[in-house]
This record gives sequence, C-alpha cells and structure tokens, in this order.
Amino acid sequence: MPMMMKNWLTNTFGFSKREYNGLLYLVIVIIVVTFIPYFYRYYLDSKSEQGANDKLALQALALVDRYNKKRYNNTRDEIEGATAKLPIRYFEFNPNTITEKEWQQFGLSSKQAMSIVNYVKKGGKFYKAEDLKRMYTISPEKYEALLPYVSIPKAEQFEKKTSFTYTKKEAVILDINTADTLELDKIKGVGAAFARRIVKYRERLGGFYNKEQLFEVFGVDTPKFNEIKDQVRIDMEGIVKLDINKVEFDDLKRHPYLTFKQMNAIIQYRKQHGPYKSITDLNKILILKPET
Repeated sequence: MPMMMKNWLTNTFGFSKREYNGLLYLVIVIIVVTFIPYFYRYYLDSKSEQGANDKLALQALALVDRYNKKRYNNTRDEIEGATAKLPIRYFEFNPNTITEKEWQQFGLSSKQAMSIVNYVKKGGKFYKAEDLKRMYTISPEKYEALLPYVSIPKAEQFEKKTSFTYTKKEAVILDINTADTLELDKIKGVGAAFARRIVKYRERLGGFYNKEQLFEVFGVDTPKFNEIKDQVRIDMEGIVKLDINKVEFDDLKRHPYLTFKQMNAIIQYRKQHGPYKSITDLNKILILKPET
C-alpha cells in the first residue's frame, strides 16, 4: 500500500524521494497532534476514576471502624450499666439455696452466677464454706470476701455418703443342682456373675453329677474351685434326666458333651432300630465314646 501511494504521488505530482519522505513525516505529525488531546483526556478521566474509587474505599473503612467502636462502647456501657444496677452488697447466705440474682449482688457477673447455680442444680453440693474454693468462677479475693458470710445450717448440711457397705458372707453349704443365682451368690468367692454362669451351664448339662464339673464353667480355675468346693454339695435328685426314647435333636443340641454327629446318630439309631431298651444300647453307636 505505501509503495502504491508513493508511485501515485511521483507520477501525479512529480515528487522526488526526498519530497515524498517529507510529506510522509508531515502526515504522521498531523495525526499525532490530532489525537493527543483525546488520549490526554482519557488518561485524566481514568486517573480521576481511580482516585474516586480509592476515596470510596477509605470512606467505607472509616464507616466500619466507627461502627465497631460504637458497638464496643455500647457493649461496655451495657456491662457497666448492668453492674451499676446491682451494687455489691454482702449478706449471710447458704450457697446451696441462693439464686443467680443474689450471687450477682456479691459482684459476680451473670455468667459466673449462672455457672454456680447450674452446678447446684446438677447435684453439686457445698458441705462447708471452704468448698467455695472449688468454683473456678470465684477468684481468691472474692472467696476471702464471701467466706465470713457463708452459713450452711446444720439441719440442712449434706452428709457425704460412704462408697459402699461391705457385708460379710456367712458360711453356707448349698446344693448346686437346685440353688438359684441369689442363693449361689451367698457362697464365698461366688459373685453375681459366677452365679449366673453356674446356673446357665447347669441348665445345659441337666445338672452336675460331681463337683469337678465346675471346672467347665467359664472363669473357674483351681484357686477358685478350691475356694468354693467345700461350700457346695451334689444332690442327684436335682439332675434333670432325658428320656432317650422321646428326646429330639433340639433337646440334645444344647448339651456340652455331644457333637452334632453324635446327636444325629442317637436320633437316627432310634428311628432305624426302634426304642432303646436300656442305656447300654448306646454302646452300639460307634461314634459315642464310653465316657459320654
């Protein structure tokens, strides 16, 4: 494009190369001079706008700062006003019964007073004046100021309960095939947990036929057995016997001495050969051990 213009000017007006270059520079200067005012105004407007934004931001920060100061002053005035409404006044009191407002009359804040009242409501007790030291909301200085006014009437004083009362068990001899859990609990060395285990295992067996079976009860070791063996006896009349000709699989499955296969074999033998004629017929079931 510049070359076409140069040829046109040269052919039309007879411009030399030097004259053409001079004309080109002149045109550039005219363009620059023409647009400088526009750029200058744009620059000034942008700068003014930025300055206005900065000014608005500073004004907003100032407003926030004034608001925070006002809120702080209002809160402080409220606290001071509340304190002013309740002038410090000491009087004789029972810390187990006075109200939140009465605590505030001693110069405690509402929060401090509420903490002490809640402590009492939840079962906390003041047995003596010195117990006020336990309350972290009461400063040492305030404790010293309150101490002369504490009055806990003897008729209303709370007795501290002992942790437990131990009752010595008397010597007994019980039949472990008939005794219930309450009776077994009377045996020295047998607590409620052991009593429940003995009864539960006895129900599975149908009854104990010798004392050594107590070793099969969970938790009974040699020292425990030696401790209780002379306090128990075995009455065979208390053993619950099973009718081998009527017993079903569900009756046998709880028995601790029989496996699943042995239980099934007992039932199947009866179905195949008819009722058992004597207990010795069980010896014909090969998977049953003689001691079973």
